[in-house]
Amino acid sequence: MTENFDHPSRRGTNLPRMGDFNRSVILEAIRRASSGLSRVELGHSTGLSAQTVSNICRKLLDQGFVEEAGKESSGPGKPRTILRLKPDGAFAVGVHLDPAVMTFVILDLTGAVVQHSRRHTPVASDPAEVIATISAEIEQLTVASGIDRGKIAGIGIAAPGPIDPVRGAVIDPPHLLGWHRVPLRDALAASTGLPVIIDKDVTAAAVAETWAGGVNGTGSFVFFYLGTGVGAGLVLGGDIVRGSSNNAGEIGHVITDPDGPSCSCGLRGCVAVTCAASSLVLEAQQLGVLAETGPGNGAHPVDEQFTALCRLAEDGDDVANEILDRSAFRVAKAVSAITNLLDVDRVVFGGPFWGRVSERYLRRIPSLLDELTDARSVHRVDVVGTGVGEDVGAIGAACLVLDDSLAPRAARLLLAE
Repeated sequence: MTENFDHPSRRGTNLPRMGDFNRSVILEAIRRASSGLSRVELGHSTGLSAQTVSNICRKLLDQGFVEEAGKESSGPGKPRTILRLKPDGAFAVGVHLDPAVMTFVILDLTGAVVQHSRRHTPVASDPAEVIATISAEIEQLTVASGIDRGKIAGIGIAAPGPIDPVRGAVIDPPHLLGWHRVPLRDALAASTGLPVIIDKDVTAAAVAETWAGGVNGTGSFVFFYLGTGVGAGLVLGGDIVRGSSNNAGEIGHVITDPDGPSCSCGLRGCVAVTCAASSLVLEAQQLGVLAETGPGNGAHPVDEQFTALCRLAEDGDDVANEILDRSAFRVAKAVSAITNLLDVDRVVFGGPFWGRVSERYLRRIPSLLDELTDARSVHRVDVVGTGVGEDVGAIGAACLVLDDSLAPRAARLLLAE
């Protein structure tokens, strides 16, 4: 019998890679324990031998990533020394690039925000100007923080998709006109002198939730992102789902209203033309609730007009309320398409525009989603707002850097071809 060797062979590992993986396992265990862990507890929680735990912890102490945080007595015997992450052991910069607004944060090693800023995105059709602005803002933020530049592990960028992960490029995002294969990662690395990681904004938001969202970020969930665009970050069993090209979560052409507006894809009633803030603003303009803004109806005017629409609804305008209630139903239909497919525990809403509709959506969507959930007799799908806050995209971008350093991944064990 002739064997078939056409399929990719499995790769093995070696001791250095195993050591790096075990180090990440220890760091992850310490990070997830808010009050710290002793070496004995680390051995129990990771399954590693006492000698391995002791060796790794000694190196982490020498490197300044963990620190001793007092002693704890749990019965007879010598009190145990508690280890926890050392906040100033390393830092990460996070940038969320939304067509309307850019958000910047610096996180310490525990994931706490130590510096923050926000500014309008420059003219989106000029990538060079946007990149120069991002670079200058990162420099100002670093100086203002007083952090030793040598302790900054890198920069994470949360960008609208699609992205090319190999080249670190942004590929024709629908709301960033003129951004055709812009090498954002390499351009920022060259201008800042720091390592740069780029990922989709929805994926970065999901990463932030797993790091800092508390119970919201555990198990399997969908992060439904509401910004200038609409998308979904996917987490299954605690693992981020990125897809084969790191572009998972593009839901713009899920149909929520077959009789809705025409979409550029040729269909009617897609998420892109029924759920995005721009589509709600356009609907309000057509119904006479908002004034027309003219041909220059870009990300900034949409942001302002969407805020005006939400305020009109809060003030009791019937038509404005009808528009937003219809959007809640359409969003529930889009969400149900994902939750029924993936059978997740919850839906987490967030993003730059989330705060303006959060109360309404949390009031209406849970019951709507319940009606649309096929497995509702087995389990309910929880609907919650982000536990991270409005800056979830930027925080997630910085968490990409920390996650790359701290989180254990089985793929790291595999030897390269």
